[in-house]
Amino acid sequence: MSDYPVLMHTVIDATDSRTLAEFYRQLLGLKYREGDEDDWLVLLDGDGRRVFAIQRVPTLTRPTWPKHDVSAQMHLDFRVATVEELERQRRRAEELGASVLLDRTGDADEPLYVFADPAGHPFCIMVSQG
Repeated sequence: MSDYPVLMHTVIDATDSRTLAEFYRQLLGLKYREGDEDDWLVLLDGDGRRVFAIQRVPTLTRPTWPKHDVSAQMHLDFRVATVEELERQRRRAEELGASVLLDRTGDADEPLYVFADPAGHPFCIMVSQG
């Protein structure tokens, strides 16, 4: 028995849950849990651990972050090891349907891009060693 709750997965809302699940499946190399319907899709890593659940909702107000008109409320950070890998992942993310919200690749300490996924949720990919 653990003294603390254990994170099962992060749930992300989307009006088109299949499209958003497919975006993260391809971006992160995940797989679908068998038997799920489009209103609730669980994505697993290569070891079968839950990573995301994509929940279909009837409406969704897109965050405007990094502007503050409609706050992000939450965003995801992903890391890569090099600037070259950052650029490769930027191209992949855009090919999969993401859009760049902020280009901070000129930052010598922590180059990064802020993206919106196809449903408008913000996420960052940055160069970091940990």
